[in-house]
Amino acid sequence: MTEFEEKLRQQHEASMHKELEALLATANKAEAEVSRKDFDGFKNLFHRFLQVKGPSVDWAKIKRPPEESVQPYDRIKAKGLPESITSCLNKLVVVKLNGGLGTSMGCKGPKSLISVRNENTFLDLTVQQIEHLNKTFNADVPLVLMNSFNTDEDTKKILQKYTHHRVKIHTFNQSRYPRINKESLLPIAKSMGVNGENTEAWYPPGHGDIYASFCNSGVLDKLLAEGREYIFVSNIDNLGATVDLFILHHLMSQPADKRCEFVMEVTDKTRADVKGGTLIQYEDHLRLLEIAQVPKAHVDEFKSVTKFKIFNTNNLWISLPAIKRLQENNSMDLEIIVNPKTLDGGLNVIQLETAVGAAIKSFKNAMGVNVPRSRFLPVKTSSDLLLVMSNLYSLDAGSLTMSKKREFPTTPHVKLGSSFTKVQDFLTRFENIPDMLELDHLTVSGDVTFGKNVSLKGTVIIIANHGDRIDIPAGAMLENKIVSGNLRILDH
Repeated sequence: MTEFEEKLRQQHEASMHKELEALLATANKAEAEVSRKDFDGFKNLFHRFLQVKGPSVDWAKIKRPPEESVQPYDRIKAKGLPESITSCLNKLVVVKLNGGLGTSMGCKGPKSLISVRNENTFLDLTVQQIEHLNKTFNADVPLVLMNSFNTDEDTKKILQKYTHHRVKIHTFNQSRYPRINKESLLPIAKSMGVNGENTEAWYPPGHGDIYASFCNSGVLDKLLAEGREYIFVSNIDNLGATVDLFILHHLMSQPADKRCEFVMEVTDKTRADVKGGTLIQYEDHLRLLEIAQVPKAHVDEFKSVTKFKIFNTNNLWISLPAIKRLQENNSMDLEIIVNPKTLDGGLNVIQLETAVGAAIKSFKNAMGVNVPRSRFLPVKTSSDLLLVMSNLYSLDAGSLTMSKKREFPTTPHVKLGSSFTKVQDFLTRFENIPDMLELDHLTVSGDVTFGKNVSLKGTVIIIANHGDRIDIPAGAMLENKIVSGNLRILDH
């Protein structure tokens, strides 16, 4: 059987190679050069995909990470800061993952261009944060954006508005890989074009692609030549991912032979985070375990808050020379995430992806730092948007911090129904954002609108049944209330 399987594998690879060459033949010279590099990475991934069968982890070998490999943030903070942090900052580069579109929030174009607070977009806030850092410490921290073919053009148009800001901005593109037909395991693309019948034929292969595309782009070499030593990588929609000077100092103050090449910021799991990847000890290495890698029988165990207490925030500090070394030796070992999709026409495809944090096991002296929850503030839905637009947070130099007036440090649990999914609809349903300083839990379902200066406290549940509408009147104060039925407020 194995000989048969081996022949089948070789046949799949040969067919794939032939199809990719045919696709390259449809591109112009410059495009073909870039795409050939992309396809080399894809073929490597496809080869490994054909080799691996079944779950990539043996559940019995999974152990909790040892105490010293995940340090509490307070221990790192207790070391304090040196007289001048400027020299450390000058060795740092901030990288934001900017490949995603705003489609899940009903927006066209890059997600980073959605307004989140006082007309500021995710990108505006990022630039403001780094500019503030550079001015405060007289430093020169550059910003690097990893775009995808979906976001590159729109992002570059916007970047012109930051030319007079005190931040150097570089961009590079992550790879463009072909989606493959689930049955034939061949690309569904007819040519290298991204429009028309090919609109759904391509995908950016997850953020694990950062290592290869960063190296291929030449930006990594340029930064190394400037004397940069670490990158701080995070998702652009995580508003809590600001440069932390204590973690930076900790990295820079290690002796040269004990240099920590990879820090993953983790934070304590709550019921809302059961799907987040977690750190484990596996065959003497720290490893990131994602839900997609867990055998079905163990998924509930993976989601438990007791066995796996922490999850990955995707705020990562990584050594630049180490990335270069691992890429050149081709020894970056990233588990493959097989992501099945059904396209609009009903065609089943798979996309092969990798995650940036999965590389942790390839780096020397890697460690986790258990950071406060405030460093994980992602905006994935309009419910998250409501929180960050509200008076729960105050904005200072591009950074959002929990308001001092909030009595307890936890964020309220907010669930807005499908009428609020799209940002545009969301904005029309609030005359202004309610006062949420004393809110614990908010659930809104159905056709609901909010008047001016509404105040929500404790647990508030508002449900308008199908065909009904509830207009919460201006100035209303709801504390521990359930509102249901029909309430229309019309201009007379």
